[in-house]
Amino acid sequence: MINVDETEIDKFSQLAHKWWDMSGEFKPLHEINPLRLGFIDERAAITGKQVLDVGCGGGILAESMASLGAAVTGIDLAKKSLKVAQLHSLESGVAVDYRCVAVEELAEESPASFDVVTCMEMLEHVPDPQSVVRSCASLVKPGGWVFFSTLNRNAKSYLLAVVGAEYVLNMLPRGTHEYARFLKPSELSRMARNAGLDMDAVRGMSYNPLTRIYSLGEDTAVNYLMACRRPE
Repeated sequence: MINVDETEIDKFSQLAHKWWDMSGEFKPLHEINPLRLGFIDERAAITGKQVLDVGCGGGILAESMASLGAAVTGIDLAKKSLKVAQLHSLESGVAVDYRCVAVEELAEESPASFDVVTCMEMLEHVPDPQSVVRSCASLVKPGGWVFFSTLNRNAKSYLLAVVGAEYVLNMLPRGTHEYARFLKPSELSRMARNAGLDMDAVRGMSYNPLTRIYSLGEDTAVNYLMACRRPE
């Protein structure tokens, strides 16, 4: 069985045409993208590297990594999102190889093929996040980097990421997130260890509703990034 929730695929497929609308539902992803990109490039120095973006959606992160000179492959199971990503790639002239394939399938097909693997805001949308983490670990070369981002599971994250972002500030469509699927950093780091990865760093991502500015820091209570490496 493919590790996918069809309800989640449908949810993002209905919004696919808005991926590159800077003032639409995906505005927060555009705003945090420079922070993600900096976190990744600071550690992995992606220029000239083979990079895989798992759950690439409309290609926001994938294109930005390709713009730095990485050879990027983006995979997703939402065909409409991939169509949008492909069209935008043609318009921007930034080449990305997009494929509709499950990460587990690609891991069997092409193990240890990438210098860097990224998986952003996807783990909380799949039935079996451990399977995704394991596949990402399999796809990266020994010595390579794997980056995850997801949402912590606690009262603060529920209030800010669900109630605040979806129902009060209307930053995200209602029903975007299912709180029970959020992952604590301890849970994600355990999944990474079980997959043979060494955790290198964890950084929290915070949003100030007054200044409307996102920043990286030590507070991992809501959204966080995790950098891991596969041992040589």
